Amino acid sequence: MKWTPSSWRDFTIKQQPTYEDENALKDVEAELSSYPPLIFAGEARTLKEKLASVGRGEAFLLQGGDCAESFVNFNTPNIKNFFKLMLQMNMVMMYATGKPVVKVGRIAGQFAKPRSSDFEEIDGVKLPSYRGDIINSIEFTKEARTPNPHNMIRAYNQASATQNLLRAFSRGGMADLNKVHHWNLEFIKDNELGKKYEELSDKIDKAVKFMSACGLSSDKVPQLHQTTMFTSHEALLLNYEEALTKKDSEGDQRYYDCSAHMLWIGDRTRDLTEAHIEYFRGIANPIGCKVGPTMGEDELIELIDVLNPENERVD
Repeated sequence: MKWTPSSWRDFTIKQQPTYEDENALKDVEAELSSYPPLIFAGEARTLKEKLASVGRGEAFLLQGGDCAESFVNFNTPNIKNFFKLMLQMNMVMMYATGKPVVKVGRIAGQFAKPRSSDFEEIDGVKLPSYRGDIINSIEFTKEARTPNPHNMIRAYNQASATQNLLRAFSRGGMADLNKVHHWNLEFIKDNELGKKYEELSDKIDKAVKFMSACGLSSDKVPQLHQTTMFTSHEALLLNYEEALTKKDSEGDQRYYDCSAHMLWIGDRTRDLTEAHIEYFRGIANPIGCKVGPTMGEDELIELIDVLNPENERVD
């Protein structure tokens, strides 16, 4: 069967909300399709190359973030603290191993949650399960739990703002090694880990001053002043992912899910005959897949073949 960004719609799908207003859903999908991409295809290819270096043992992968983002807790301090924490962990790993670290945040798109049941019952009242802010709200009322397609627009806007802020932090000086002491978060400063980080910061600070004395200052060496943070999330709500799938007409002519640099498939949606695998087999982003204890070796090999039909390798 020929793949298209919408061919997943012809397959059985799990973890899918039921929208009451199909016309509203179509309108939202059309509006999202007209929006700019959140990431660019070239960035996804760069991440794929960096992940290949991780596979060869030349670098480490650091991926972190919340289980699910929310609309309520969206603010600059939370994003800044996340960025600082990733920088801290990145610095510790680089200092200890002497190898570069590929940083992938589980952020700017991690809005959907898989559920074990379609419904939740409290005191005899049965309502749809909470599936993440991109679909419905956590409050246990009929209005809140009814899937709302317009939440996808809000999720896009929040993801866009988050991406912009992460890029600003990465390129605007916050990642400068001269500010390594500023990355220590308030809630761990007096903790034993915070004290150890400060000791490491002192060593890094001395090394940076030595390099500066040698003429290698952060204003002359971009690697000492800025960094790169890639984004990722579980591509669970395929209506949202399809709307942000773009063909790289100026590059390799392949389709990319431009909602994040890296996407992954959950353990509940990796059935080889169903919609999520169908969608994933056509996009060129770096792809992850959660593999549970029930997956055998043969099934894993078949999964790799389906998601990588051209036997693509990055050297």
